[in-house]
Amino acid sequence: MLYFTRWKALGIILTALIVCLCAVPNFFPEAQVKTWPAWAQRRLVLGLDLQGGSSLQLEVDSNYVKKERLDQIRDDVRRVLREARIGYTGIVTKGDAVEVRIRDADAQPALAKLRELGQPIGGLMGSSGQRDLDVSDAGGGLIRLSIPEAAMLDRMRKTIEQSIQIVEKRVNELGTVEPIIQRQGNDRILVQVPGLQDPTHLKELLGKTAKMEFRMVDPSVPLEQAQQGGLPPDSELLPAATPPPTGYVVKKQVLVAGGDLTNAQATFDQRTNEPVVSFTFNTSGARKFAQATQENVGVPFAIILDGKVISAPVIREPITGGQGQISGSFTVQSANDLAILLRAGALPAPLTVVEERTVGPGLGQDSIEKGELAAYVGSILVVVFMLLTYRLFGVFANIAVAINVAMIFGLLSLLSATLTLPGIAGIVLTVGIAVDSNVLIYERIREELRGGRTPISAIDAGFKRALATILDSNITTFIAAAVLFMIGTGPVRGFAVTLGIGIITTVFTAFTMTRLIVAWWVQWKRPKTVPI
Repeated sequence: MLYFTRWKALGIILTALIVCLCAVPNFFPEAQVKTWPAWAQRRLVLGLDLQGGSSLQLEVDSNYVKKERLDQIRDDVRRVLREARIGYTGIVTKGDAVEVRIRDADAQPALAKLRELGQPIGGLMGSSGQRDLDVSDAGGGLIRLSIPEAAMLDRMRKTIEQSIQIVEKRVNELGTVEPIIQRQGNDRILVQVPGLQDPTHLKELLGKTAKMEFRMVDPSVPLEQAQQGGLPPDSELLPAATPPPTGYVVKKQVLVAGGDLTNAQATFDQRTNEPVVSFTFNTSGARKFAQATQENVGVPFAIILDGKVISAPVIREPITGGQGQISGSFTVQSANDLAILLRAGALPAPLTVVEERTVGPGLGQDSIEKGELAAYVGSILVVVFMLLTYRLFGVFANIAVAINVAMIFGLLSLLSATLTLPGIAGIVLTVGIAVDSNVLIYERIREELRGGRTPISAIDAGFKRALATILDSNITTFIAAAVLFMIGTGPVRGFAVTLGIGIITTVFTAFTMTRLIVAWWVQWKRPKTVPI
């Protein structure tokens, strides 16, 4: 146990040195670190409780998700019955179900066709066998299509996952540092942005669904007539984003959706020098947009964002290049915000801010100072205890613990992890665990010396026989940290990360670094007694 080959010793030292060097960027100003090579720029990110910033809890509108699904079911029912040439006398959405009335003679064929609309929950990989649509015969030619609770939960889960991706894109477009965006419960998203002291702009960006649609204006219906309810079935009245006019009568058919956009940038109109948003369609969107503009020259078309018409220009000539621009009394800021929303994509459902919290930089600085004080006091007490109890071997243990802490910061920097106040607590706890490993080894060596072994034999046996105990305690602690990471959120996960990394570095330093230092001392001194 006390013999190390030259290559093994060199490997241990290089491993510890390289990992410790990863922590170096944290001791230099951020502006200076940015001039270094990309691989050397990894550093710790201070969390919300240390740096200050904004925390928002967003709630997904579950009623909107359900309504959208029911609308989709209703459209699918119409399509399936039309393709099967089955007549129906009425189709309505009632509560949490869609009801369609079929002629008695066609009821069974219709039932069989409509049951094909159901898909396994979770897609083709779903293992439960349950389907996302219940189709039942209510009698008298009435067929009811309802959404099972499990299917609704699965749809909410997918909506949350998609929303998180879009929220992350929008927040990253603001240029903020390392936002924390994660799911909470069945219908909420937690957004934490360290360093952001005014969340007003962020709330405006996240509160917009950004559902973009391009539709034709219906010039056959005057606005006054539409406001009195005189609307054809295929048109609707939508408000203007910036009146006048107060509204537009537009066709319900969507010519091109915002999902067909590939890029959007805030620019200036070369003729008027006003801020506008230039956009580019993908191949499918460009084809549909070109066809629509070719067929409707001289007719205005509406650009609709979240149910409001932001612009309704007249088509002067076919637009076949797949590019265009949106104008509408924008400021530079509003044009840039709209471009951000379009690039990030539309949210699948509206988000509502249900909780808002702002941590000032002063409070964050106070947390850092108290965390540092706790770390310093704890470390000093540990160092003094080890020196008084184990003398020279206490020095060896203190060196190993110092390397251990440096390796923790190095690994956290390598992962670009976010350090929170509970994370600091995890590091302080790791120092205690690291010392505990050395105490077990040294006490075992004392027992071997009392049993009559020679100094070198006692040291060797102490390391060997303490191994099982230390591995057992550290593995169980690591399992606890892993469970905390998997089921915890926010600060709890920060604590789990630092604790888990600390366990790994503790095992490394206790059974390689401390043993290597002791082995060098034995080879150098050839001791007759052990100063422990």
